[in-house]
Amino acid sequence: MKQKRREHSSTGASQVKVGQEVTLTIRRLGINGEGVGYFKKQVVFVDGALPGEVVIAHIEKIEPKFAIGKIKKIRTKSPDRVQPPCAVYEKCGGCQLQHLSYEGQLREKKDQVIQSFERYTSYTADTLPIQETIGMEDPWAYRNKGQLQVGKVGDQVIAGLYQIGSHHLIDLSECVVQHPKANEVVQKTKEVLQQLQVPIYNERKRTGVVRTVVTRVGFETGELQLVLVTNTPDIPRVQELIMEIRYQLPEVKSIVQNINSAKTSTIFGDETKLLWGEERIEEKLGDLSFSLSPRAFFQLNPKQTIKLYNKVKEYAGLTGQEIVVDAYCGVGTIGLWLAKEAKEIRGMDIIPEAIIDARENARRSGISNAIYEVGRAETWMPKWVKEGFAPDVVIVDPPRTGCDQLLLQTLAEVKPKKIIYVSCNPSTLAKDCKQLFNSGFQLKEIQPVDMFPHTSHVECCSLLAWKDN
Repeated sequence: MKQKRREHSSTGASQVKVGQEVTLTIRRLGINGEGVGYFKKQVVFVDGALPGEVVIAHIEKIEPKFAIGKIKKIRTKSPDRVQPPCAVYEKCGGCQLQHLSYEGQLREKKDQVIQSFERYTSYTADTLPIQETIGMEDPWAYRNKGQLQVGKVGDQVIAGLYQIGSHHLIDLSECVVQHPKANEVVQKTKEVLQQLQVPIYNERKRTGVVRTVVTRVGFETGELQLVLVTNTPDIPRVQELIMEIRYQLPEVKSIVQNINSAKTSTIFGDETKLLWGEERIEEKLGDLSFSLSPRAFFQLNPKQTIKLYNKVKEYAGLTGQEIVVDAYCGVGTIGLWLAKEAKEIRGMDIIPEAIIDARENARRSGISNAIYEVGRAETWMPKWVKEGFAPDVVIVDPPRTGCDQLLLQTLAEVKPKKIIYVSCNPSTLAKDCKQLFNSGFQLKEIQPVDMFPHTSHVECCSLLAWKDN
């Protein structure tokens, strides 16, 4: 899903009109990977344009604070422009930056973070303590999980993503950023659904059965999980379906059904049932073992996850005496990564299933100094402080919307020596940091990490310290 375009200060009557062609010099990339240019101080977003390019853009839409254009011609091409290897790149929308060299992507993602801090804080490009983006040696086939909508073109079963700005489904037989085994599972599943004539969900009519195919691959273990999200509790010819998938995909360890009959873009419904095999698959990060249920959150790029978590460990600088809180802990990945070097880890999450998984993951990895509770950090931390439990380091890894305001207030009251903020959204990171600065915390360093090559997303690990430390 695309982020909301950043608002700009342009006001008053628009300088351009729909249908007009304008010449633009592209200054930078926007938060969705689009080129950003200016025509007589009017902001114009142009998908596919790159910084430094001079383009002729056809104005397609006018909004109060910006216009949207489409490339008609590139007059001056960026030296970073490359040919995308994906045949459906311009239609699919899953990636936004395949036309930009990987070195250029890393540079622009760092700039995204700088832009956010310039917009929401007093930092500038010259004063922000930011490092170069940590990239991948091989930035392809890195995703361990895929979620593809199922549909039909004529009598043919397809699975893929909706074309940008439409509900036209683009078939993804071979996705270049997915693990090859995930592609194989999707392809074989389509063939089995086709062979058995299992009814496919029709979004417009709200009829049919199978609506989404979800795959997860254990990079280190090789274990595969297949989830069929259905519109109905029953799947026609389900036993034949299971036997055929097992025959054609012997590596699959877990076949699961999730039922979602709601008219919604949300993938999963509330009910999940095991069709065959194990309820969970196993994965490893370093020497840690993780048991992953179908709906459990786990980082999508295992190789980069290790780099990100090692940066968290470096920033924490643990000596074995520190008490660490892992807020938004999920299945416990970050806290468990640090546990052997901490005195104690305490984590919390509002999702009960995640806490069950976190406790099991700690047990499986032989970690006994980690405590996990269901609930909110802003509830648990004040309670623990009253009991004499004062955290030295607090790790926050919130959703894209950033930290809860009550949590930010709690951090100001608890005053840990360090906050390590792992963020998937530079804008909310900068906004939250501004509030933490006002509470007495200081920014020591930001490390961007490219968790999702060829997309516009950038992850950051930031170190903040209480002013008296």
